[in-house]
Amino acid sequence: MTQPPLPVSKIPMVPPRILLGPGPSMVHPRVLQAMMQNMIGYLDPDFIKIMDEVSELLKRVYQTDDAITFALSGTGSSGMEAGISSLLEPGDTVVMCIYGYFCERMVDMATRVGANVVPIRADWGKPFPEEMLEAELKKHTDVKLVTAIHAETSTGIRQPLEGISRLAQDHDAMFMVDAVTSLGGNEMAFDDWGIDYSYSATQKCLGCPPGLSPVALSARAHESIKSRSTLPSSWYLDLALNANYWGFDRVYHHTAPVSMILALREGLRIVLEEGLESRFARHETNAAALRAGLEAIGIKMVAPVGYQLAQITPVWIPEGVDDDAVRHMLLRQHSIEIGKGLGELAGKAWRFGLMGESSRPEYVLALLSALEGILPRVGYETASGAAVGAASQVLTGG
Repeated sequence: MTQPPLPVSKIPMVPPRILLGPGPSMVHPRVLQAMMQNMIGYLDPDFIKIMDEVSELLKRVYQTDDAITFALSGTGSSGMEAGISSLLEPGDTVVMCIYGYFCERMVDMATRVGANVVPIRADWGKPFPEEMLEAELKKHTDVKLVTAIHAETSTGIRQPLEGISRLAQDHDAMFMVDAVTSLGGNEMAFDDWGIDYSYSATQKCLGCPPGLSPVALSARAHESIKSRSTLPSSWYLDLALNANYWGFDRVYHHTAPVSMILALREGLRIVLEEGLESRFARHETNAAALRAGLEAIGIKMVAPVGYQLAQITPVWIPEGVDDDAVRHMLLRQHSIEIGKGLGELAGKAWRFGLMGESSRPEYVLALLSALEGILPRVGYETASGAAVGAASQVLTGG
């Protein structure tokens, strides 16, 4: 039987993009090169050495001496679900600090595993008030887990964690932290902040493609999982089984994504070559320049001063401006991707991302220049050069 010819691809090559949304971010050429190395078996002794190196590099980025560090095969949501399904058994009480879209995702996951979920909902676009957690914890005697998001991607909030951690410790509860958007771009002091489990994602500040969730697990959390009375609801995301493959008995668990792990190793090396403090400062400077440029043309930030996240800058869409039209013109005319609002901010906000390889002065200026050209065409007048000029002053220290 003669086979019909293959259809002609409508997009034979992925077009170039400047990724300035909430993720994925730009990928360093060294990371892409690392993914082109020879294939190797997931139990090969040389690959085990590569896994050991990744674990050690993760310890340095998570700023931990004692935690078990490894990478789950899945995106950041796999890290979230792994923590919830491994740390919580049916009936366990979990108190969740809710102040954005991805906080709500935790509630959904914890409800599915049959936990006693206690969500404390605060205003979107503002930091979570610790006094709300303190008041709620006083109502319970058996809280097993407290959760929070370090960098709420939907609202651009950088949430202080030390106070929440102290409250969790005072009530003998474990503390789980989402570091999807912060790891590699903000300080993540796992040991000093008393965190028991944290997870991130490769496609944000680590400058790698999506596909892995780097995690850190305290000895207390690991012991809690091993001593459960019931098995975790997810076999694939069982943190104890994954930790056993990565660092203990090397018991086969699943076919590891070899090329992605090679990419993560290179991405982590790039992070540490730059230096954590230098990397954090770069993110802050570029975000400050972006905010200055946007404010110079009258665009207002969602997050309040003092809690603004350097990686994600959500802004209120000016009244009368078509959300979709601006994003479409940025993409089709300038090859720049930005993010739309989620949840309560859907249709009301844009989200600009400056993460990892996307956090570069040239991208800040390209975005602002493009907006200066687009906004007057959709009915929002701006002073020509005002945004770029204000950002340039910040970038040059003027």
